[in-house]
Amino acid sequence: MELNSVKETDRALGASVDVLVVGAGPTGLALAVDLTRRGVGVLVAEKADALFPGSRGKGLQPRTMEVLDDLGAVDAVLAAGGPAPLAAVWEDGRRTGAYDMFDRTPPSGAEPYSEPWLLPQWRTQEILLARLRELGGDVAFGSELTALSQDAGGVTAELANRRAPSAGRPRPATRAVVRARYAVAADGGRSTVRTALGIALHGDSVDPAPMLVADVRVPDLDRDNWHMFGGGKAGLLALCPLPGTEHFQLVARYAQGAPDISPEGVRSAVAARSHLRADQVTEVRWASDFRPRAALAERFRAGRVLLAGDAAHVHSPAGGQGLNTGVQDAYNLGWKLGQVLRHGAPEALLDTYEQERRPVAARMLDLSTRIHRGAARRGHETRQLGLGYRGGPLSEGAAGALEAGDRAPDGRLPGGRRVFDLLRGPHFTLLAVDRDAPGTRLPAAVHVHRTGAGGGPGTAGVHASYGSGLFLVRPDGYVGWAGQDPAGLADWLGKVMRC
Repeated sequence: MELNSVKETDRALGASVDVLVVGAGPTGLALAVDLTRRGVGVLVAEKADALFPGSRGKGLQPRTMEVLDDLGAVDAVLAAGGPAPLAAVWEDGRRTGAYDMFDRTPPSGAEPYSEPWLLPQWRTQEILLARLRELGGDVAFGSELTALSQDAGGVTAELANRRAPSAGRPRPATRAVVRARYAVAADGGRSTVRTALGIALHGDSVDPAPMLVADVRVPDLDRDNWHMFGGGKAGLLALCPLPGTEHFQLVARYAQGAPDISPEGVRSAVAARSHLRADQVTEVRWASDFRPRAALAERFRAGRVLLAGDAAHVHSPAGGQGLNTGVQDAYNLGWKLGQVLRHGAPEALLDTYEQERRPVAARMLDLSTRIHRGAARRGHETRQLGLGYRGGPLSEGAAGALEAGDRAPDGRLPGGRRVFDLLRGPHFTLLAVDRDAPGTRLPAAVHVHRTGAGGGPGTAGVHASYGSGLFLVRPDGYVGWAGQDPAGLADWLGKVMRC
């Protein structure tokens, strides 16, 4: 598992941290936020000199919005983004119809975020980085992983500073050796870490045709719709307004030939596929090309190194599942690393990360592929609120309306508070609904709340979503244990902390 060997004599030259996160995309940043708020020492190493500049993953699903709510970033996300508009269909320079790309669901007491929220990826990353800095963390930009090895006690990584020269002066690369107890590969679909680990990525092409994606400014096009152009023989072109910006995300499919990602090539694609002239594209902010594929890593863990996000699974962009699945990987892994490093949990807890997340990633890969090929709509499944871990290694029991492994619903409590207000934070929560709380003392990391069946005025109350019983909610918002009495609760807690 080496990129290059790390010399034994170099080990004392660098820093020592709890977790090294390789990659400052949405997955790496979300993980760093979660770990930092838990008091876990994190180093985020990012090869690039700055955050990713493009819109690529532009849709945040309702379950991801719940994650961002807990991480303290949702207010900024709501302020910067917006709902997805209707799609307007164009033919020969005329609007010929409109349709909704999503099956809409109104918000409810149990599901406060009900629809996809559009936000360009670069803005999502800015918000997560700002939150990380607010908590006292940061990203080491221009830090390229050049060597990696591990032993029984931790991971040793060599980082080269590749930051661009300033003021025209060359800057020689500097090297640092970092010792970490664990490392997480969040470095994308072409993951250097995954390659070094020798973990295979199995998958297929979703579409043989290459695609162009770009962020462009088109002042003469209205921003009230997601514009779809058939383009005739030239091929499909879509222009989606990006909330909070003056730009559209452009997506074009190339049945023949290869995308030209130069500004001139992007403008030519617009002119060939729509009624717009090339000069009406006044700016090309960013552009890239790709071939849609679906691939899954054969495992998500090798010793003290774990894979998350695109390093573990690569999706077609259809349906907006890739970024969201990655952020939720981070949310699952963050609390488990925190429990092992700070609360005496057995190291075997980290094995449950792959056991829980790999099946979810496989399911989402299948969904995004079916959406890309027109075999499924952007509906209930894409919202990811129905995902869970029933039958998993950390799911035990059932009570009321829920089974262990289910997502913990929101709900209005007497006095107007929400269940999510109780869950927010890095702790576990025991909800006693129409039951007395256990008489025995529980660890300080478990916050106990008792509520009756009634809710506030105009609400159905938490009882409608939970029923009666005891519900131990994990830090990532899933029911880990449930029952009508506390028998078995202490044994479950022993899996995740020192009791």
